[in-house]
Amino acid sequence: MNRKRKGRDISGILVIDKPSGMTSNGVLQKVKWLYQAQKAGHTGALDPIATGVLPICLGEATKFSQRLLDSNKRYVTKVQLGESRDTADIEGETLETASIPPLNAEIIEQVLTQFRGEITQVPPMYSALKHEGRKLYELAREGIEFDIKKKARQVSILKLVLLSFGDDFLELDVTCTKGTYIRSLSEDIAKALGTLGYVAVLRRLGAGPYKPEMMITLDELIALKPEGSHDYSALDDRLLPTYTALESVPIIHVTLEQARDLQFGRAIRVLDAGGKAQPQVQLRLCHDQQDHLVGIGEIDSQGVIALKRLVKVPELTALFEL
Repeated sequence: MNRKRKGRDISGILVIDKPSGMTSNGVLQKVKWLYQAQKAGHTGALDPIATGVLPICLGEATKFSQRLLDSNKRYVTKVQLGESRDTADIEGETLETASIPPLNAEIIEQVLTQFRGEITQVPPMYSALKHEGRKLYELAREGIEFDIKKKARQVSILKLVLLSFGDDFLELDVTCTKGTYIRSLSEDIAKALGTLGYVAVLRRLGAGPYKPEMMITLDELIALKPEGSHDYSALDDRLLPTYTALESVPIIHVTLEQARDLQFGRAIRVLDAGGKAQPQVQLRLCHDQQDHLVGIGEIDSQGVIALKRLVKVPELTALFEL
């Protein structure tokens, strides 16, 4: 017998402006508590010092957390030069200092060119990657030696722009693929400039389709529901539809009857397939002037759609049962 989940059956995506000093999981638990949501998940952890775009998925939206985890990210970072730290960021202990050669825009640009495109990156020892079932930062804190170069990986730096610089710092705008460590990138750029460096400031400005203008702070969110109130309407109004996680996936609109068939796992045929097979399409039902995501499917050249992932739509459950 399945035990009923505690909390509200609420779905959608909330874009939090993560505060510095708070873990991504800490933000997640706060949001889940505020919404009293049955299910919640984030889309990839930000370092505690980092701020900015942190999408939180509630309910059915958690089914697409991995898609957002795999999406491209954009950051603005300040790289402090002349010093290395064990965590590769401002929270770490100083390991070594070095002189900083004279810098100008031309010198910096020559170095940045080396880091655009696909690069091999060694992640920082203070990371959540695992070795023999244990997170690397746990090994680092215990002083256990490990050849971190074994964890080298290929990542792509899609955009790398110098925003500003001074005698001892760089400010960079970075767009990159999943798995990129800005701390490692900053260290490597500093070394290529002939010095040392670490991340002093890190702010995420994009995660997949989610941008800064979509963000809300935790304080703003808390203010939407007075303590002791059971009115969640203001909170719910801030949720973005689940389908916003599928920005690049083609849309097929289905009828209520087709949506019902999909809910029971039956394949359907549509007229607007265009005679073209698609490896993935999002299936939406327009009802009561709202667009509801009802699933993800694969469509063949005959317009037959096989359901691959079902999305429950509580508002329509009663209609499906008629």
